[in-house]
Amino acid sequence: MKYTNPIIPGCHPDPSICRVGDEYYLVNSSFEYAPGVPIFQSRDLVHWRQIGFCLTRPSQLPLPLNAPSLGIYAPTIRFHNGTFYMVTTNMDLLVSSQGQQGNFYVTATDPAGEWSEPVWLDQGGIDPSLFFDDDGRVYLTSTYSPDPAGRDGNATAPGPGIQQSELDAATGRLLSRPRVIWSGTGGAYPEGPHLYKIGGRYYLMIAEGGTEYGHMETIACGATPWGPWKACPRNPILSHRSLLSPIHATGHADLVEAQDGSWWLVCLGVRPQPGTKLHHLGRETFLAPVTWDDDGWPRVGDNGRVSLVMEGPNLPEAHFPAPAPRDDFGRPSLDLNWNFLRWPRAEAWSLTERPGFLRLIGSAAQLDDGSGVTFIGRRQEHPRCKVATLLDFTPEADGQEAGLAVWMNQTHHYEIAVLRQRRERRVIVRRRIGALSAVVASEPLTGGPVTLMVEANQENADYFASPAAYIFSYALAGSEPRELASGEARYLASEVAGGFTGVYFALYTTSNGAQATVPADFDWFEYLAEGK
Repeated sequence: MKYTNPIIPGCHPDPSICRVGDEYYLVNSSFEYAPGVPIFQSRDLVHWRQIGFCLTRPSQLPLPLNAPSLGIYAPTIRFHNGTFYMVTTNMDLLVSSQGQQGNFYVTATDPAGEWSEPVWLDQGGIDPSLFFDDDGRVYLTSTYSPDPAGRDGNATAPGPGIQQSELDAATGRLLSRPRVIWSGTGGAYPEGPHLYKIGGRYYLMIAEGGTEYGHMETIACGATPWGPWKACPRNPILSHRSLLSPIHATGHADLVEAQDGSWWLVCLGVRPQPGTKLHHLGRETFLAPVTWDDDGWPRVGDNGRVSLVMEGPNLPEAHFPAPAPRDDFGRPSLDLNWNFLRWPRAEAWSLTERPGFLRLIGSAAQLDDGSGVTFIGRRQEHPRCKVATLLDFTPEADGQEAGLAVWMNQTHHYEIAVLRQRRERRVIVRRRIGALSAVVASEPLTGGPVTLMVEANQENADYFASPAAYIFSYALAGSEPRELASGEARYLASEVAGGFTGVYFALYTTSNGAQATVPADFDWFEYLAEGK
């Protein structure tokens, strides 16, 4: 069968994969969004469904900071002796120096169920990975950056690289001191390490070049888990550097052997807006076939490249039911595609106070503040799509506001909203681009529920004649939609807005600095995709 990349679209970066029997499980970075670390399941490597999150409680995922693109980085998932292990880095803790290194793992016997409390690891760096050798030894591998004071015991290491220690997986205690084992092939930011044993040899695969347009994947092999390492003569084994391609920034990969003996690689990549080097959907999950040459080196995809359409695994196709385009908020819990911006106040949202509605209660925090704003969002997963929501909201004081945001981060977002201004209910479109914020459309609004709509027209946009954009409209009951304004997608791209995430569509409410607030009730939310 042929399949279409990305296999998991939208902001799903840093994929890690494992196989248990005929089932595959995959996790991604989640950054400042909660719950953390989405976990997906597949039976054919092509069709995936989300089955839960690894980090569902603040005790597992403390997020004390208010900075975009911190939080959870680069998880690795592994299965050993009936237990799943997910190891990752909490950058909020690493940056805030709260007495913990930031690296930890959690475990579960059912990946769709509750995962354990964190087991903290006394090894620094980011992007930790676990390897369970067949002799019972367990290895913890992560990035390394020199400490000028030599406090890490690696002061003589030549520079950034990959460090490793032996680990007691039952307790998290290190059985050996971390030491640098490889510095890569000379590319910037050696990171994302994974250790494997294949055909009696050990392989260390890493990402280099930074997770931008120079990204690449390299590999080395050795006779022991510590090396010495011989680099593949064809490195990088995966890269889209300097190519005219609809896919760029490929790297941060993980390998898996299918039940039929074939090998596959998952990696991140981006789909830039047409005619640009600007991407706004985030880094997505791609799949590529892997073959092994006579010298024991992997060949990835088409000469180290990934295509939008590729020949898929020779496995029985296993489709999952397509998600309903409309969420009527009629279930006792939120669907798995919804995220909070960090952890919300308990009183900030409810599915029961008005049955059949998602009720949001605002606070003084506003979108420009980031953390603390009442915000529930889902990833934009398709370049062309339409989203809409029916909002029942009657502001009683100036400043009270609720609406639908197109969100990259707290300094780059667009929104269509209902608010009260000079004692009048109005609908507005606002653009926030860096230090500039402006209401670009405003109309008086009569009473009653209002449908807010956003159309993304990015896939076939001509950058010069018609750049990719979001179009904002609204409609009252019984009336046709009325277009208000638009916003260019380029200003929400990572290359402009910064960070490592992608665009979210978010339902929100705020009192914009005031204390008094009224409920914002969302009757439904609809996401209509056009293409992949």
